[in-house]
Amino acid sequence: MTKKRCSWASDVEDIYVRYHDDEWGVPTHDERELYEFLVLESFQAGLAWITILKKRENFKKAFDNFDVEKVAEYGEDKISELLSNEGIIRHRGKINAAINNAQVFIAIQNEYGSFDKYIWGFTEGEIIKAEYLTESELSSEISKDLKKRGMKFVGPTIIYSYLEAIGIIDNHQKDCFKY
Repeated sequence: MTKKRCSWASDVEDIYVRYHDDEWGVPTHDERELYEFLVLESFQAGLAWITILKKRENFKKAFDNFDVEKVAEYGEDKISELLSNEGIIRHRGKINAAINNAQVFIAIQNEYGSFDKYIWGFTEGEIIKAEYLTESELSSEISKDLKKRGMKFVGPTIIYSYLEAIGIIDNHQKDCFKY
């Protein structure tokens, strides 16, 4: 008997199924993972998530396993290296945003004690059950705050997907085994 999954995770490649079953909507409080998903979601803008999933390991290698301290220090040599890396999305704006956002991420960590306290503070640690939206008041509020702090590629739709990825928003369909 096969498990009933969300419609987007049915009859798709195994990498998508594994992401749905093991990660999507699972609350994470790990600082590295919180930064990783922020980078991946921003690179996904305008692309299919499957594209990012297939390149995820390449991103991990290219971005020093999403070590926010290292990424925050990237200079022109590293940017050139990333722009020539065929294993990732080679978009100067998104690469620059990943570096900039690492610097803002660290500033938030310094202000709040952790990025986890900051991001989960918007819901006071609660998980929000939702019904397949692309943005919400919450994602708009967080997007606005992140932009005010200087982050790039963090519009309400990207942040909504980010909140789903890190488990703040649980969008599993009612007939899904993960609901």
